[in-house]
Amino acid sequence: MEKSELILANLHGTDLHGADLQGANLDAANLEGANLIGANLEGANLRGADLIGANLEGANLRGANLRGVNLGGANLEGANLEGAVLEGAKLEGTDLKRISSKISSTIDKRKKKS
Repeated sequence: MEKSELILANLHGTDLHGADLQGANLDAANLEGANLIGANLEGANLRGADLIGANLEGANLRGANLRGVNLGGANLEGANLEGAVLEGAKLEGTDLKRISSKISSTIDKRKKKS
């Protein structure tokens, strides 16, 4: 599924455990409750996607476009967010344990401003 065009796709609750979605275009996709454990989303476009309650544990989101993504209640434990763009992302209730400290400090700064 690498570099797939999945714009506005309804993937609600889909099991994408370990999927290779590197460079995929998931613009405004519905991934609510999806299982993305260990998925490779490096460089993927997830702008405006709904990831409420999604499990992204150990997922590779390096360099991903996460602008305006709703990550409410999502699990990002151990996820790689290096270089990911989180501008306007909704993070309320998101599990951010064990993400890189560089990303943590960026997120902490955003939370203090809001």
